[in-house]
Amino acid sequence: MSKTEVEQYEFEEVSSKPKIKSAIEALLFVSGEPLTIKDLSNSIEVSPKTISNILNEMILDYEEEKRGIKLISINGEYQLVTKAENSDYIQKLLKKNKRQSLSQASLESLAIIAYKQPITRVDIDEIRGVKSESAIHKLLEKDLIKEVGRLEVPGRPILFGTTEEFLRQFGLKELNELPSLDLYSEKDEETIEAMNEIIKEI
Repeated sequence: MSKTEVEQYEFEEVSSKPKIKSAIEALLFVSGEPLTIKDLSNSIEVSPKTISNILNEMILDYEEEKRGIKLISINGEYQLVTKAENSDYIQKLLKKNKRQSLSQASLESLAIIAYKQPITRVDIDEIRGVKSESAIHKLLEKDLIKEVGRLEVPGRPILFGTTEEFLRQFGLKELNELPSLDLYSEKDEETIEAMNEIIKEI
């Protein structure tokens, strides 16, 4: 394809922007799951570059307009989600809230996993000073954590890490957006308290 043909092709894609935006919105809405640029590009038959540019525009569109939803990117995948300011209404309708229904034990365990993943249950128990089996089970049920492998030691204990649902619930794109924290404090109880405060606030 010549340079002129490429420029013509890109011009046609850009001129079809409203139609492409509409198609992207429809695909994200119907999917209900995060989609990659490649997924959208293949479905709409538009170049990944154009899809990427339009997605960035759409993110800004949703933020600026008085809409009940927004477009987010998590680990290179895109998804439509509800805005945080509408959470009270949604909770009343669904009668559930993954974050507020977490016990103190679950919050402590989640904070430790978020900052020290991958980590085993035994290590979580040692940091907390109490058993965490029940708390971990609750976090698994709520899809906030998952098994990410096994430690290569006798018994091969399960390693836990956070999920994309965790990122969605706490409004993060990636784990590196977690506020920094010195995990090497000599006092574990102070570290846990600091973790809890951060998890509650974000």
